[in-house]
Amino acid sequence: MVPENLNLVPFVSVENMMDLVLEIGIDTFLRELAEFIEEDFRRWERFDKTARIASHSADGVIELMPTSDGRLYGFKYVNGHPKNTRSGRQTVTAFGVLADVDNGYPVLLAEMTILTALRTAATSAVAARYLARRESATMALIGNGAQSEFQARAFAALTGVRALRLYDTDPSASRRCRRNLADVGLDIRICSTAEEAVEGADVITTATADKQYATILTDNMVGPGVHINAVGGDCPGKTELHRDILLRSDIFVEYSPQTRVEGEIQQLAPDHPVTEIWRVFTGVAPGRSSESQITLFDSVGFATEDFSALRYVRSKLSGTGHYTELDMLADPDEPRDLYGMLLRREAQRREPVEA
Repeated sequence: MVPENLNLVPFVSVENMMDLVLEIGIDTFLRELAEFIEEDFRRWERFDKTARIASHSADGVIELMPTSDGRLYGFKYVNGHPKNTRSGRQTVTAFGVLADVDNGYPVLLAEMTILTALRTAATSAVAARYLARRESATMALIGNGAQSEFQARAFAALTGVRALRLYDTDPSASRRCRRNLADVGLDIRICSTAEEAVEGADVITTATADKQYATILTDNMVGPGVHINAVGGDCPGKTELHRDILLRSDIFVEYSPQTRVEGEIQQLAPDHPVTEIWRVFTGVAPGRSSESQITLFDSVGFATEDFSALRYVRSKLSGTGHYTELDMLADPDEPRDLYGMLLRREAQRREPVEA
């Protein structure tokens, strides 16, 4: 039996996404989303994998991130334009689509600006559970832009982090971050320098936005046993860590062909050894192996994470009402009569309107 209304596709707007997240609860959403992300990384070999398709300009980048597990196909459209804040726009915006591989019909369209922030944070925290020391309780968060609160919430919800040290070149960003996290139960201190923020930190998260080679962390700022969660360096020509830090660290990545072009490791030789994180999640490769080891998650974001996020959102929609149905697909009663569908619409337009 062919279902009715094949033309309608569930759409999760920004307002609906916020309502869905809040109804589930931010911490629960992050924990459950993390489970989907880890589950899909454990199925790594089933996925189509390709580095994202990027269109770069002097001011930013526009990217498409596709993947499929053979049953569902997903992609995300996302931009990164650091100068946008000057005109009151977001640095990053995104939307995503999930489709049925068997027939090619979309089954979900969703905003992914908020969802990307959540999935990036959830991925960071999942990786940290394998790479940071078990007793890690203090995180330095350098770069207090739109991603910062999500990173803090994820690490609080999924790991043992209970203290946060904030630093940003714009002190108002740190004050906003502390204010937004006031009720989360974290011990939060605003620091005047990056050096002050990382002193005594078990985890260092860098999440800056400028599209340039930068040195947010120098080698002398990173001591033994630290886990570095490098989030901000995510395109060619954009880095945050001094090269010497990379040479002292065991480096973990999502998809090495993409990260070698976009991540911190673009500073290293093309054959420098790195470990893809799925190998750690499945037990094929070790994560942290000693208390003194410096671990680095060189996170640039990969399409399977967006796939997981869309798959999770779809699983939570039923019965919530947090979506609308969009008339997206031309689907005539007779599949070969697309032109006839247009003629029938023309006839409807000519019908007189009752008073």
